[in-house]
Amino acid sequence: MIYELRRYTLHPGRRDTLIELFEREFVEGQEATGMRITGTFRDPDAPDTFPWLRAFPDMPTRQAALSAFYGGPVWQANRDAANATLIDSDDVLLLRSAGPAEFPAWERPPVGAVELPQALYVATIYHVEEGFSAFFAREVAPVLAEEGVPAIACLETEHAENTYPRLPVRTGVNVFVWFARFDTAAEEREVDLPMLKSRLTAAPERLRLHPTARSALR
Repeated sequence: MIYELRRYTLHPGRRDTLIELFEREFVEGQEATGMRITGTFRDPDAPDTFPWLRAFPDMPTRQAALSAFYGGPVWQANRDAANATLIDSDDVLLLRSAGPAEFPAWERPPVGAVELPQALYVATIYHVEEGFSAFFAREVAPVLAEEGVPAIACLETEHAENTYPRLPVRTGVNVFVWFARFDTAAEEREVDLPMLKSRLTAAPERLRLHPTARSALR
Protein backbone atom coordinates (compact mmCIF):
# COMPACT_ATOMS: atom_id res chain seq x y z
CA MET A 1 0.00 0.00 0.00
CA ILE A 2 1.01 3.58 -0.67
CA TYR A 3 0.20 6.22 1.94
CA GLU A 4 0.28 9.97 2.23
CA LEU A 5 0.70 11.43 5.71
CA ARG A 6 -0.58 14.96 5.18
CA ARG A 7 -0.26 17.77 7.73
CA TYR A 8 -1.99 21.01 6.81
CA THR A 9 -1.24 24.35 8.46
CA LEU A 10 -4.44 26.34 8.88
CA HIS A 11 -5.43 29.91 9.52
CA PRO A 12 -6.01 30.34 13.28
CA GLY A 13 -9.35 29.01 14.43
CA ARG A 14 -10.26 27.36 11.11
CA ARG A 15 -9.59 23.71 11.97
CA ASP A 16 -13.16 22.73 12.79
CA THR A 17 -14.42 24.51 9.68
CA LEU A 18 -12.15 22.41 7.48
CA ILE A 19 -12.91 19.16 9.31
CA GLU A 20 -16.67 19.71 9.00
CA LEU A 21 -16.30 20.37 5.26
CA PHE A 22 -13.91 17.45 4.82
CA GLU A 23 -16.15 14.95 6.61
CA ARG A 24 -19.25 16.12 4.76
CA GLU A 25 -17.87 16.38 1.23
CA PHE A 26 -14.41 14.90 0.80
CA VAL A 27 -14.41 11.44 2.41
CA GLU A 28 -16.79 9.65 0.08
CA GLY A 29 -15.79 11.94 -2.79
CA GLN A 30 -12.18 10.77 -2.60
CA GLU A 31 -12.95 7.12 -1.89
CA ALA A 32 -15.18 6.94 -4.97
CA THR A 33 -12.05 7.43 -7.11
CA GLY A 34 -10.18 4.44 -5.66
CA MET A 35 -8.30 5.77 -2.65
CA ARG A 36 -8.98 5.13 1.05
CA ILE A 37 -9.21 7.86 3.69
CA THR A 38 -7.41 5.93 6.42
CA GLY A 39 -7.64 8.43 9.27
CA THR A 40 -8.46 12.06 10.04
CA PHE A 41 -7.28 13.70 13.24
CA ARG A 42 -6.91 16.66 15.54
CA ASP A 43 -3.46 17.24 17.03
CA PRO A 44 -3.92 18.57 20.58
CA ASP A 45 -0.42 20.03 20.51
CA ALA A 46 -0.96 21.96 17.27
CA PRO A 47 -4.52 23.32 17.16
CA ASP A 48 -4.06 25.09 13.82
CA THR A 49 -3.15 21.94 11.90
CA PHE A 50 -5.07 19.10 10.28
CA PRO A 51 -3.20 15.78 10.04
CA TRP A 52 -4.69 12.98 7.96
CA LEU A 53 -3.80 9.78 6.12
CA ARG A 54 -4.95 8.43 2.80
CA ALA A 55 -3.97 5.21 1.05
CA PHE A 56 -3.73 3.78 -2.45
CA PRO A 57 -3.14 0.22 -3.62
CA ASP A 58 -0.16 1.32 -5.73
CA MET A 59 1.39 4.34 -7.46
CA PRO A 60 -0.54 4.03 -10.75
CA THR A 61 -3.82 3.96 -8.80
CA ARG A 62 -2.66 7.00 -6.85
CA GLN A 63 -2.10 8.99 -10.03
CA ALA A 64 -5.45 8.00 -11.48
CA ALA A 65 -7.39 8.59 -8.26
CA LEU A 66 -5.87 12.01 -7.60
CA SER A 67 -6.49 13.08 -11.19
CA ALA A 68 -10.11 11.96 -10.95
CA PHE A 69 -10.80 13.65 -7.64
CA TYR A 70 -9.06 16.99 -8.17
CA GLY A 71 -10.45 17.23 -11.68
CA GLY A 72 -13.91 16.16 -10.57
CA PRO A 73 -17.07 17.93 -9.44
CA VAL A 74 -16.72 17.45 -5.65
CA TRP A 75 -13.38 19.26 -5.43
CA GLN A 76 -14.37 21.88 -7.98
CA ALA A 77 -17.50 22.75 -5.98
CA ASN A 78 -15.73 22.94 -2.60
CA ARG A 79 -12.11 23.85 -3.26
CA ASP A 80 -12.52 27.57 -2.58
CA ALA A 81 -14.04 26.91 0.84
CA ALA A 82 -11.30 24.40 1.67
CA ASN A 83 -8.45 26.57 0.43
CA ALA A 84 -9.75 29.52 2.45
CA THR A 85 -8.85 27.63 5.64
CA LEU A 86 -5.30 26.76 4.54
CA ILE A 87 -1.94 28.43 4.96
CA ASP A 88 0.08 25.47 3.71
CA SER A 89 -0.77 22.00 2.41
CA ASP A 90 2.66 20.83 1.21
CA ASP A 91 3.87 19.00 4.35
CA VAL A 92 3.28 15.55 2.88
CA LEU A 93 5.23 12.33 3.40
CA LEU A 94 4.84 9.78 0.62
CA LEU A 95 5.12 6.38 2.29
CA ARG A 96 4.72 2.66 1.70
CA SER A 97 3.92 -0.23 4.03
CA ALA A 98 6.98 -1.44 5.95
CA GLY A 99 5.66 -4.51 7.69
CA PRO A 100 2.99 -7.17 7.63
CA ALA A 101 0.60 -5.25 9.88
CA GLU A 102 -1.84 -2.77 8.37
CA PHE A 103 -4.05 -0.22 10.06
CA PRO A 104 -7.12 -1.67 11.75
CA ALA A 105 -10.40 -0.67 10.16
CA TRP A 106 -13.63 0.27 11.87
CA GLU A 107 -16.96 1.03 10.26
CA ARG A 108 -17.02 4.71 9.45
CA PRO A 109 -19.89 6.67 11.07
CA PRO A 110 -22.29 8.37 8.65
CA VAL A 111 -22.18 11.96 7.48
CA GLY A 112 -23.30 14.22 10.31
CA ALA A 113 -21.77 12.13 13.12
CA VAL A 114 -20.37 14.27 15.93
CA GLU A 115 -19.36 11.84 18.68
CA LEU A 116 -15.58 11.76 19.01
CA PRO A 117 -13.71 8.49 19.60
CA GLN A 118 -11.84 8.26 22.90
CA ALA A 119 -8.75 6.65 21.37
CA LEU A 120 -5.41 8.37 20.90
CA TYR A 121 -3.01 7.45 18.11
CA VAL A 122 0.67 8.36 18.28
CA ALA A 123 2.72 8.54 15.10
CA THR A 124 6.48 8.49 15.69
CA ILE A 125 8.59 9.66 12.76
CA TYR A 126 12.22 8.55 12.64
CA HIS A 127 14.69 10.04 10.17
CA VAL A 128 16.84 7.08 9.19
CA GLU A 129 19.11 5.50 6.62
CA GLU A 130 18.06 2.75 4.22
CA GLY A 131 17.52 -0.66 5.80
CA PHE A 132 16.07 0.65 9.05
CA SER A 133 12.82 -1.29 8.74
CA ALA A 134 14.58 -4.65 9.19
CA PHE A 135 16.35 -3.34 12.30
CA PHE A 136 13.07 -2.04 13.69
CA ALA A 137 11.32 -5.38 13.16
CA ARG A 138 14.20 -7.28 14.75
CA GLU A 139 15.26 -5.05 17.65
CA VAL A 140 12.54 -2.50 18.39
CA ALA A 141 9.13 -4.03 17.68
CA PRO A 142 9.59 -6.91 20.20
CA VAL A 143 10.46 -4.41 22.95
CA LEU A 144 7.40 -2.29 22.17
CA ALA A 145 5.16 -5.36 22.21
CA GLU A 146 6.61 -6.56 25.51
CA GLU A 147 6.00 -3.13 27.03
CA GLY A 148 2.38 -3.15 25.87
CA VAL A 149 2.77 -0.45 23.20
CA PRO A 150 2.88 -2.48 19.99
CA ALA A 151 3.34 -0.89 16.58
CA ILE A 152 -0.04 -1.33 14.89
CA ALA A 153 1.35 -0.18 11.52
CA CYS A 154 4.75 0.76 10.11
CA LEU A 155 5.48 2.89 7.05
CA GLU A 156 8.64 4.05 5.28
CA THR A 157 9.49 6.56 2.58
CA GLU A 158 8.32 5.69 -0.93
CA HIS A 159 11.05 6.97 -3.23
CA ALA A 160 9.12 6.57 -6.49
CA GLU A 161 8.62 9.69 -8.57
CA ASN A 162 5.64 11.77 -7.56
CA THR A 163 3.51 11.23 -10.65
CA TYR A 164 0.95 13.82 -9.55
CA PRO A 165 3.21 16.90 -9.15
CA ARG A 166 0.23 19.20 -8.74
CA LEU A 167 0.34 18.00 -5.13
CA PRO A 168 3.95 18.24 -3.88
CA VAL A 169 5.46 15.76 -1.42
CA ARG A 170 8.54 16.17 0.74
CA THR A 171 11.72 15.16 -1.04
CA GLY A 172 15.23 14.57 0.26
CA VAL A 173 13.98 12.73 3.35
CA ASN A 174 14.10 9.10 4.38
CA VAL A 175 11.75 8.32 7.25
CA PHE A 176 10.24 5.40 9.10
CA VAL A 177 6.89 6.00 10.80
CA TRP A 178 5.25 3.70 13.33
CA PHE A 179 1.84 4.08 14.92
CA ALA A 180 0.63 3.13 18.37
CA ARG A 181 -2.96 3.18 19.62
CA PHE A 182 -4.19 3.86 23.15
CA ASP A 183 -7.80 3.35 24.18
CA THR A 184 -7.78 6.75 25.91
CA ALA A 185 -5.37 9.65 26.12
CA ALA A 186 -4.84 8.87 29.80
CA GLU A 187 -3.19 5.58 28.82
CA GLU A 188 -0.56 7.18 26.59
CA ARG A 189 3.03 6.41 27.46
CA GLU A 190 6.44 6.26 25.83
CA VAL A 191 8.87 3.36 25.85
CA ASP A 192 12.59 3.91 26.36
CA LEU A 193 14.41 2.65 23.27
CA PRO A 194 18.16 3.24 23.78
CA MET A 195 19.05 1.04 20.81
CA LEU A 196 17.83 3.82 18.50
CA LYS A 197 20.43 6.43 19.44
CA SER A 198 22.97 5.44 16.82
CA ARG A 199 20.38 4.77 14.15
CA LEU A 200 18.61 8.13 13.77
CA THR A 201 19.88 10.89 11.51
CA ALA A 202 17.73 13.61 13.09
CA ALA A 203 15.59 14.11 16.15
CA PRO A 204 12.39 12.01 16.08
CA GLU A 205 8.98 13.63 15.67
CA ARG A 206 6.03 12.48 17.74
CA LEU A 207 2.48 13.33 16.66
CA ARG A 208 -0.42 12.85 19.08
CA LEU A 209 -3.57 12.26 17.05
CA HIS A 210 -7.18 12.30 18.25
CA PRO A 211 -9.53 10.80 15.63
CA THR A 212 -12.26 13.04 14.26
CA ALA A 213 -15.90 11.99 14.38
CA ARG A 214 -15.84 10.14 11.02
CA SER A 215 -12.29 8.82 11.08
CA ALA A 216 -11.92 5.18 10.02
CA LEU A 217 -9.31 4.84 12.75
CA ARG A 218 -11.15 4.93 16.03
